[in-house]
Amino acid sequence: MPTQELTDELGAIRDVVVVGGGAAGLSAALTLTRARRTVTVVDAGQPRNAPATGVHGLLALDGVSPAELLARGRKEVVAYGGEILAGQVVEVTRAAYGFVVELRDGSLLRARRLLIATGLVDELPEVAGVREQWGHGVLHCPFCHGWEVRDRRIGILAAEPMPVHKAQLFRQWSSDVVFFAGEIELSESDRTTLEVLDVPVVEGTVSRLEIEGGQVTGVRLEDGQVVAVDAVVVSTRMIARTGPFAGIGITATPHPSGEFIEADDFGKTAVAGVWAAGNASDLSAQVSGAAAEGARAAQSIIADQMMADLEQALAARAAAVEDVA
Repeated sequence: MPTQELTDELGAIRDVVVVGGGAAGLSAALTLTRARRTVTVVDAGQPRNAPATGVHGLLALDGVSPAELLARGRKEVVAYGGEILAGQVVEVTRAAYGFVVELRDGSLLRARRLLIATGLVDELPEVAGVREQWGHGVLHCPFCHGWEVRDRRIGILAAEPMPVHKAQLFRQWSSDVVFFAGEIELSESDRTTLEVLDVPVVEGTVSRLEIEGGQVTGVRLEDGQVVAVDAVVVSTRMIARTGPFAGIGITATPHPSGEFIEADDFGKTAVAGVWAAGNASDLSAQVSGAAAEGARAAQSIIADQMMADLEQALAARAAAVEDVA
């Protein structure tokens, strides 16, 4: 279908509304607009990686700031005729042609297909200093930040899920890793693993992080002891944002690390006409993976619409022949 100038009129039915303007959503929108599909991206402006100073592991763009990456992506989508709306989706309902998407300001968008790329929310441990240092001195992903803290003193705050696994991972970037057990009851197997990795275990409840000059300098325990570290690693429960889509049957699927939107390898969900990509459907996806998933979901949407249009055309032709007869 040729690209048309998009408007804010209720009567305009987009081919696709993409909810979420991060790496997955913008990558999908880029693929869709280049395929001459009418697309609106709705973005609430709350990217998960906003606190980070750079995006790492992204080929040819390693170290680019999250804000710059998104700005470039938005510019590319708009250049191909796509529309970017700043807003928050509060509800999606089913319609004969597809979906009605309601924004918080009361405006409505109509679409044949829906792509959910709303990312996720990290549930952080309730330890003073963690939230303030999130994305800087407090980390969770070694593939995103391991190089930046290589050979430094790294403290692992034990919090579900999989805290010992975090120690195993970050031990590959530094030989100076310490495990703060906190309230976690370690199994004999876990203690053996940490012992073999030469990761000492500090018992006792963590009170807060010590911060000087905006940098993490240590972990303070409730008994007053301070253990010097340069960075802290936490495990977070990662929760996909599903609230606005409950009315069309999109629900969160439990996962050992949180909750996600279940979808097939092409991003297609069990709800007809709805796709999901990026962290919303893949809790472990980095920026590069999320972008790839967005592009793949877009290709699936294009194929789906192409076949739907063909079936409609064949049905119209058959009806015309029948009328003539």
